[in-house]
Amino acid sequence: MNVLDLLLPALGIALFLEGLPWFISPSGTRRTVEQMGMMGEAPLRAVGLFLMAGGLLLAWWTVG
Repeated sequence: MNVLDLLLPALGIALFLEGLPWFISPSGTRRTVEQMGMMGEAPLRAVGLFLMAGGLLLAWWTVG
């Protein structure tokens, strides 16, 4: 199995999911991004760590 056989579909799904909130509610997404800009680094790092760990676990669970 070629790495691109998994990477490109995963990238496509990620781009779709990233764009979905902007399509559904641009103003709500903008407000959320503005609020996140006012947060400190620690909470943002915690959210980032949680999302990365969840993504890795999901990938491991589905592929492994």
